[in-house]
Amino acid sequence: MRDIESLITVDDPAWPHLQKALAESDAVVLPVDPERGRHSLWGLQVTAASPMGAVALHTGGIVADHGWVRLYGGGSEDLPSITEANGLSGPVSAPPGALVVGHDVLGGLFAIDGGALGIAPGEVCYFGPDTLTWDGLGGGYSAFLAAMLGGGLEVVFEGLRWPGWQDEVAQLALSQGIALYPPPSTVEGSDVSKASRSVVSIRELLGTESR
Repeated sequence: MRDIESLITVDDPAWPHLQKALAESDAVVLPVDPERGRHSLWGLQVTAASPMGAVALHTGGIVADHGWVRLYGGGSEDLPSITEANGLSGPVSAPPGALVVGHDVLGGLFAIDGGALGIAPGEVCYFGPDTLTWDGLGGGYSAFLAAMLGGGLEVVFEGLRWPGWQDEVAQLALSQGIALYPPPSTVEGSDVSKASRSVVSIRELLGTESR
């Protein structure tokens, strides 16, 4: 196990590079309590040279795509830290079978495959409310982060969005999500533009999804 100072003190921290990408995007960076960020970094046992380490240490999370995507960082008032979201109370000694790194407004989950998802080690995968299965996104955390900030995740949500979703989602608090009925995983709910939409607790949505 590495101590927190050795994880923070690196020759080439990722945060300045990430700050530039964030400034060029419409994403919102949530503030983080410094001690909470340090604890998250220590729990993950990754360094500040990695994009994940930078997100955990310097942000309370990142909200992108009009609020559709919520990426976990060091934690904020309405968004858990990446360690909290994965039930990690102390430093990990080995990569978990799956590390959940964020969710979307419909309760879909993003996770890094550590072997348990059956996709590919290190690949970010998506558990969608339409498929109810894990699907690989074709790259690791760095590629996922770049796609999220650059609008490259649109293909992931193809078939899950309705006309005017941007304004509707932007009005939600981070503690809220949208439930579709009939569910998009059913034949009746496959056209989400015709589904009824209800604002619900995001905890309720995430509680119904399988990790």
